Amino acid sequence: MSTLLDGKATSNQIKEELTEQVAELTSAGKRPPHLAAVLVGNDGASLTYVGSKVRSCQKIGFESTLIQLDDTITQDELLATIDKLNKDNSLDGFIVQLPLPKHINEEVVLDAINPKKDVDGFHPTNFGKMALGMETFIPATPFGIMELLKRYALDISGKHAVVIGRSHIVGRPMSILLSNKGNPGNATVTLTHSRTQNLAEITKEADIVVSALGVPNFLTADMVKEGAIIIDVGITRVADEQHPKGYVIVGDVHFEEVSKKASYITPVPGGVGPMTIAMLLQNTMLAYTRNAS
Repeated sequence: MSTLLDGKATSNQIKEELTEQVAELTSAGKRPPHLAAVLVGNDGASLTYVGSKVRSCQKIGFESTLIQLDDTITQDELLATIDKLNKDNSLDGFIVQLPLPKHINEEVVLDAINPKKDVDGFHPTNFGKMALGMETFIPATPFGIMELLKRYALDISGKHAVVIGRSHIVGRPMSILLSNKGNPGNATVTLTHSRTQNLAEITKEADIVVSALGVPNFLTADMVKEGAIIIDVGITRVADEQHPKGYVIVGDVHFEEVSKKASYITPVPGGVGPMTIAMLLQNTMLAYTRNAS
């Protein structure tokens, strides 16, 4: 049976460390870090996620601002809001919650964010710096995965890592970070996606599998080798009439099967999800210290 990579416990530990840092700042007469979130429309999953971010801010002593905009807002109006946040000196970082309504170009919006306040790490400047191994904001989900590997002292140097999914938010940055020099790092990485042929043969060779597909129970026991490290990024709501909420949260990994073969595995929920929020807070603290210096 595998060891759980407990994202919930690890994220709580990070939040406690940040709480202490905030207390030190405020007792020295300084203002606390301030994070804002822009939410366009009222997508259920986005509302839940942003609500969780705001609560986490309050819990550790950050200031937080939620800017809710109607989904009929024009792209120019949204860009004007971003411009205002870029110029607001009381604000250390902000995020624009994705996905955005169809009539708004995400690329244009993300490009408009001041890279120094881009705590999501999605701006081309920050992404480029990450790819070059320079100090920057790392996208929160990959950052959270790397932090989990680090805190569990898992040595991935020289190991074969397979990443499933090539999104700019998880898959692609993950492939870069795993192969970067450093600890954790120095892995040999194969980036796979929907067009990859013989995927099961590739994952069977992997020492580490990071799945960010969004397909429930996609990765089964026959696709992984004994003793592999399994990181499940997938979060899908699957209808379940037996459940009080009417749905259950399911990952990409068939947990029951795969956990019997893996050496380490992240659960869903309680694995990568809580780490994403913790690292967003960590990025906000980074923004605060950089802006203050």
